[in-house]
Amino acid sequence: MAHRDIRGRARTRVAIAVGGLLVTAALLAAGCGSSAGSPLSAVGAPAAEPATAAAAPAARDQALGSTNGGAGIGTVPAAGAAPGPVGAPDVGGPLIVRTGQLDLQVADLEAAIRDAESAVTAVGGYVAGSQRSGEADKASASVMFRIPAARWTEALDALRKLGTKVLAEQTSSQEVTAQVVDLGARLANLRVTEAALQGIMDKATKIPDVLAVQEQLTGVRQQIEELTAQQQTLQDQAALGTLTVSFTPPPAVAVTQVREGWDPAREIDQAAAALVGLAQGLAGAGIWLLIVGVPIFLTVGLLALVALVVVRRIRRSAPRPVATPPAAEA
Repeated sequence: MAHRDIRGRARTRVAIAVGGLLVTAALLAAGCGSSAGSPLSAVGAPAAEPATAAAAPAARDQALGSTNGGAGIGTVPAAGAAPGPVGAPDVGGPLIVRTGQLDLQVADLEAAIRDAESAVTAVGGYVAGSQRSGEADKASASVMFRIPAARWTEALDALRKLGTKVLAEQTSSQEVTAQVVDLGARLANLRVTEAALQGIMDKATKIPDVLAVQEQLTGVRQQIEELTAQQQTLQDQAALGTLTVSFTPPPAVAVTQVREGWDPAREIDQAAAALVGLAQGLAGAGIWLLIVGVPIFLTVGLLALVALVVVRRIRRSAPRPVATPPAAEA
């Protein structure tokens, strides 16, 4: 009997354990089903949707289109599009940023600037800025040109021919293809994230969920704007190189400088000014001598005269020595 009681208790414990496991499994299954139907699996964390997950590769592939006028980065396909392979954006060849500095010596400054503008405009470029200094024959100018990258060498050769002498020339290039491709990939991912967050926003019903998604959506859109501006700047710099051209006149001959620096009328004026200055100095000295020197001389003379009179009176009043007669001879 005791043996049967022990077996009955063991069976009862096993049955209770199995029943507890079944109840736990049922609860977990119910919890997973309810979380899958909710628009947010957690506050601020978007739930994975089958349609969005299926459309993400296709959206990324379409967004990674050509940056030179193709589909364009940032294009979001419709939901349910067929997924495709995700690859790097096609930039249509290497992107190279070209910059340069060219110093030319020109005989005619105005004509050289006009010819330079015409040469750059002929290849599709334009004037981005200019600066001038000096006057007449000593005037100089510096002009900044934006030149299409495809015709950079052609424009540079045409500008060299405008000067009588090339004083200095410096060019540099930097490839930015990798940077543009990286920015395109990051923009594509952000566009997909933006579309997913927008879909979650449309389905959210609770205010905390809406605020959490709105905060994430605002941050994503800010990143998209910043990366888009960086990408457009690099593409613009690669499409149009920057060349600064300085125009300076030839140096003047030494004889010409001496001749231009001598003016007879100016010399006469300077000599007359020096004479007038000397006369004014002498007149000023005479005035000072008359006003200041004469009283001083009179005072000193008067003191000297008084001293002389006093000395003479002292000498007259002093007793004269008595003369001793010579001794008689024996």
